[in-house]
Amino acid sequence: MFRRSASFAIAGLTMLGTISQSAAGGRAVECYEPVRTPAVYDTVYEDVMVSPPGQQVDYTPPIYGTRERVVMTVPAQVSYEVVPAITRTVYHTVQVDDGGYSWEWRVIHGRRVLCKTWHKARYERVAETVVIQPARTRRVVIPAQYDRIAEEVLIQPEQRRIIDVPASYQTVARRVVVREGSSGWRRVHIPRHCQD
Repeated sequence: MFRRSASFAIAGLTMLGTISQSAAGGRAVECYEPVRTPAVYDTVYEDVMVSPPGQQVDYTPPIYGTRERVVMTVPAQVSYEVVPAITRTVYHTVQVDDGGYSWEWRVIHGRRVLCKTWHKARYERVAETVVIQPARTRRVVIPAQYDRIAEEVLIQPEQRRIIDVPASYQTVARRVVVREGSSGWRRVHIPRHCQD
């Protein structure tokens, strides 16, 4: 405040001195000129947060594949069946009539007469079924049936991983005032020949 008042006082004196010199034709004792000091700027670099810190979920879906395996579709079974007997036909000659005497009516010379007649023994061929192997029960095993089937299997389960994401920063430039500009007065040296 004192400097500003002194500056105004000096300016007033100068103006008075100028007025009095030009008006009265007096000699300049001392002179001042206005001086403007510009402001001084500098570039400051600072980090500015672009995005805050957070978390991110990294998800990997499950992986499936196909696997073939053999499975039993029909289990083994046991059953029993009857094997029929094995037979053979054998032929025999058997006596079917003993023969001998019998009485029978005949017609001889136009007359019907009863006659005693001799008969031979009579034989016939007869078939007979002979069992070579009797009937039996046989155990039958039906083996199990297997098939190949394709099934979906899990190779790798799903995975979830939480990743911490740090804050993101960016360097920005900003101009700042290092020293404010100022206005003042500077004394001007007057050559001697100009003082007269």
